Amino acid sequence: MCTYLYDNVDIEFASADDNDKVQISQINHFIDEGVDLLIVSPNQVNTISPAIDRAYDMGIPVILFDRKSDSKKYTAFMGADNQMMGSIIGKYIIGQKSQGTILEIKGLKGSSPAQERHEGFVKGIGDGSRLITCDGDWTQNSGFRLMDSVLQQRQDIVCVFGQNDRMAVGAYKAAKKQGLEKNIMFVGIDALPTKDGGIEQVKKGVLSTSYIYPTRGDLLIRLAMNILEGKPYEKENLLKSALVTHENAEVMLMQAEEMSEQNERLSTLHEKVDWYLSQYRHQRIYLLLMGIIALLIIGLMWFRIYALRRRHRIEREAFALVTATPSSSTMRERVTAPSSPEGDKTEEENTDASADVTRVSKEQQELIAEDGDIDSNFLDRLRQLVQEKMTDSDFGVESLASDMSLSRVQLYRKVKALTGRTPVDIIRLSRLNRAKALLAQGNRNVSEVAYDVGFSSPSYFTKCFKDEFGVVPGEMK
Repeated sequence: MCTYLYDNVDIEFASADDNDKVQISQINHFIDEGVDLLIVSPNQVNTISPAIDRAYDMGIPVILFDRKSDSKKYTAFMGADNQMMGSIIGKYIIGQKSQGTILEIKGLKGSSPAQERHEGFVKGIGDGSRLITCDGDWTQNSGFRLMDSVLQQRQDIVCVFGQNDRMAVGAYKAAKKQGLEKNIMFVGIDALPTKDGGIEQVKKGVLSTSYIYPTRGDLLIRLAMNILEGKPYEKENLLKSALVTHENAEVMLMQAEEMSEQNERLSTLHEKVDWYLSQYRHQRIYLLLMGIIALLIIGLMWFRIYALRRRHRIEREAFALVTATPSSSTMRERVTAPSSPEGDKTEEENTDASADVTRVSKEQQELIAEDGDIDSNFLDRLRQLVQEKMTDSDFGVESLASDMSLSRVQLYRKVKALTGRTPVDIIRLSRLNRAKALLAQGNRNVSEVAYDVGFSSPSYFTKCFKDEFGVVPGEMK
């Protein structure tokens, strides 16, 4: 429950099973672990004190719970008032059995509850001459063994006070073994609401009465948190309780059963809340992962699109660089053209166009060089060979590959990778661009231009020209 009230608390449990050495080892382990607070239920009054003192001296707050030690080095105590319980039990017995011998079976020798309950019990009965005592160990077997031994020696026992219900029930069974259980009253302490616990034993008539021993773990955790958080707290915290008799045992059981059902429902609700919180945490993680994955996918898609666009742009620029008509060709055409006023004008225009082409080519080369993805030397060599040899109608891919010192397959792969076009496309488009520039001068017919740029068939040249530029060569004049 405390995990729902205090979400910043981790609790570690250890049980020594009434073994002093084990408990000392456990306390030292928690000290060495560096716990923020230590809750101890000392097995005996004096044996555990040095370990408790060590924790307290190292600045660790110490709460003694249920039992005390002889050390004064503790931060707070919480538990039942054992002396008061012993006194109330003593007074109850005197009210029921004014005559006869009373047997007290004490708890573990040296433990504070055993000592305090005995002290209170002696005060409660008043007449100590009626009392005989023996030391048990809180177990039913010890109660059975001690009662069986006493009954073999004397038959005047009218009441047995077991310092807990288990020893009292053990004494009852020993008396029943000898057929004396109806002549003796049995009283205990704890009154647990469990099956065969103290309250049920009172209801059955096995025990005449039992005293509810409070635990109140919720109050213990609250006390611990007040200490840790620096809030006010009481050093001595005694828990209240009450007697269970045959008259109220059934009501007590009903209340206990109702509380048990409520606890089960709360546990179920807690499990569901834990499950929902777990699912919520998982869903948050899944959503976060999905968001990250979505962002990665979007980023990858954007990068892919950017890379493709960039690649296509570079290919277009590289292709334009390779297939552009160089100024030298235009200059040669200008030199061979007939001289006339109009011709001079045309030559000047072509010179300007040629300069533009050359300037664009340089810009394209700079762009490609900046991108770093294109082998500029390879493209320059490719362009130079195509421009120089395009006028030869026998010039084709095989010749180009040989001049580039590559196989046909290698040439194809590299040109395709760099420009997005095949070597055949490069040669054909370079010829068509040259032809377009020559036709624009208007001093040659279609057939002459076709042969000059390396086409062996004017009709095929016309077809290719129209496919590329959308007009027949004759319309360029």
